[in-house]
Formats: sequence, structure tokens, C-alpha cells
Amino acid sequence: MLRSRRWTGDRAFSSSVTVIAIGVPVLLGAIVLLLAVDAMPSITHYGFGFVTNSTWSPAAEQLGGAAYIFGTVVTSSVALLLAAPLGVGCALFLAEYAPRWLRGPVGSVVALLAAIPSVIYGLWVFFALAPLMRGAIEPLLKTTLGEPPVVGALFGVPAIGADLLIAAVILAIMILPTVTAVSREVLLAVPDTQREGMLALGATRWETLQKAVLPYARSGIAGAAILGLARALGETIAVTMVIGNSSTRISASPFTTGYTMSFSALVEVALLLLLVAVIVNMLARTLVWSVASGPVRVP
Repeated sequence: MLRSRRWTGDRAFSSSVTVIAIGVPVLLGAIVLLLAVDAMPSITHYGFGFVTNSTWSPAAEQLGGAAYIFGTVVTSSVALLLAAPLGVGCALFLAEYAPRWLRGPVGSVVALLAAIPSVIYGLWVFFALAPLMRGAIEPLLKTTLGEPPVVGALFGVPAIGADLLIAAVILAIMILPTVTAVSREVLLAVPDTQREGMLALGATRWETLQKAVLPYARSGIAGAAILGLARALGETIAVTMVIGNSSTRISASPFTTGYTMSFSALVEVALLLLLVAVIVNMLARTLVWSVASGPVRVP
């Protein structure tokens, strides 16, 4: 009788968690369907030109999302270029070099950074980092890189302290905990036999990391970077506070004000953002799982 009750309880619990698990993709599908239905008038009216046109004039009924997409792609890409090396380096320190008494506190600080709301980051950048960028860093970049013919075209414009570069910097700070935490877990998932084999052959610590640990974990680290990119693509509040929000002109200069896709209220832009976030997250999860599921061939 007791065994029968336990079996019934197991079946009930299994059924409950199965329904909950199925509900997550169903909810995501419902959100996508709702956005697609609401965005259908814009899709049918503007077609693919909505993605390629940067004109934004509601009075003239000319709406294009190219500037929003450009701002999102540029700021997120630059943020990833800034955050990925720092995040992987921090993860290597925590997983391979830091003493045990230091790993816990530093790991807790990294987790705390990931939990800070976006608006707090935005306020900190607006009152602290943006004046520093405007008064010291951006003039230095303009003086140093503004003279060469090709690069000078990017950094030769006036720096006003509310532009794509500052938005990219704040995004890099915000995604740094994600890249660090996931990369650290990937590195810890590398079997100790990988390290012990290299050390037994007389390799140094760095040679062990370079030839045994990093090749094993490279797909997972790439997944960590893409997860950070996915978060950068979806951030709104902090970027809105520092990007300027005053230009729909597409320019390669990092000192140009702009918008991001998250700032636009158009349902079609929201649909595009959601689809991009889903695809990027699925790709990142696949790369991380490939490391956690088993060994890979190391050249």
C-alpha cells in the first residue's frame, strides 16, 4: 500500500512538472504569435523595406527600423568585444588560479553584479561614467585616433558624451557577469584528467590552459559570449539613458547619438528583437551543452 501511494505521488509530481515544462515553450509561442498578429499591418504595408529604411516620420507615414537595428547591433557587438576578453580572463582566474578562500567572495560579487537592475546601471553611467567619458576618454580617443585618414573619419566627429560608445561600454559592464559566470562553469566542467595529463608531460600552467583546457572548453566559452550578446540585445533602460535618443541617422562613428531596437515601441521591432534573442539564446545553449555533455576532440 505504501509503495502504491509513493508510485501515485511520483506520477502526480511527474505529470505536474511536465505540464509546467511544456507551458514555457507554449508561452513563448503565444507571445511570438501575438506580436506577429499585431505586427501584420506593418509587415504587409512596409514589407522588407521596414528593415532597410531609416526614415522615421509618423506624419508622413514613413516608418523604418534600420536605425534602431543598427544601434542595437553596433552597441551590442562593441560591448561583446569589450566584455568577452575580460569575462574569460576573470573566469580563468577564478577557475584555475584563485585560491579557495578568494573564489567564493569574488564569485559572489560577480553574481551580485548580474542582479543589479538596469536602471541602477543607467543612473551610474549618467552621473559618473558619462562625464568621465565626455571629459577625458572620448577626447583622448579623438586626439589619438582622429588624425589617420580612415580611422579619423570615425573618431573625428564631436564627442558629446551621449552616444553609441558610452552605450556600448555600459552594455559591456552589464554582460560581464554573464560571460564570467558561464565561462567559469564551463572551465570547471573540464575533466581534471585534461590538466593532469599535460602537467605529467612537464607542461607549465599556462601551456596546460592553452593546449588542454581552453580547446576543450572553447565551444562553451563561445556560448557564454553569445549569452552575453543576447542580454545586450535586450537591454533597454540603461542604454536609453545614455545613447542620446536624438538621431535616426546611420553613422559608423561611435560618437554618434542614436537609438536602439529596444527603445522603439513598434510591435514589429519588438517581434524582430524577440526572434533574434530566441535564436541567439538557443545557439548559446547548444554550445554550452556541447561542453557539459561530454569530451570533445582536442587537436
